[in-house]
Amino acid sequence: MAGFEPITHKIPKGSFTVFPSLCKGCGLCIQKCPKQCLNWSKVLGIYGTPSVEPTDACISCGICATVCPDVAILIERDRAARTARKSGEAEDVVQEPVH
Repeated sequence: MAGFEPITHKIPKGSFTVFPSLCKGCGLCIQKCPKQCLNWSKVLGIYGTPSVEPTDACISCGICATVCPDVAILIERDRAARTARKSGEAEDVVQEPVH
């Protein structure tokens, strides 16, 4: 069904997926983001209100997904990026969901 597809944004530390069909545009995610890196999107949510999209400042902390009352956000961290930082070498990117 058109308009119900998730929108995934690649961010430096993983990926940010928003489900416009679930987002009611309440803004809790924007309000609670510690980096203030979420903006209103031009894509409308279920009630005709704007959904959200991240900027490259997103640290994949998952707070936005946790506070979303409609479970409209999925954050996946790049596990390899974390491992590479610890070991000092690069690896293939493997994503893991934030719970």
